[in-house]
Amino acid sequence: MSGLTWFGLFAVAAMLICYTLEKRSPWFVLAFAGSCVLGSVYGFLQGAWPFGVLEAAWSLVALRRWRDAARTASAEHRK
Repeated sequence: MSGLTWFGLFAVAAMLICYTLEKRSPWFVLAFAGSCVLGSVYGFLQGAWPFGVLEAAWSLVALRRWRDAARTASAEHRK
């Protein structure tokens, strides 16, 4: 396998692990967003630009979810 293939495997595995653990902490949501960025980079480097674009969009959605989750966790902590 090439280095690019290993990079893509890492990005997708990180997305799966972080997505699975999202309910444990908002930090896993942020890590999921970061792994989506890695998936996007992989898509563009591989030449699959539609995949790269969709992963970039998904990372923005995940960043918004992280912001909302962090605010909720902060508000609960202050109670």
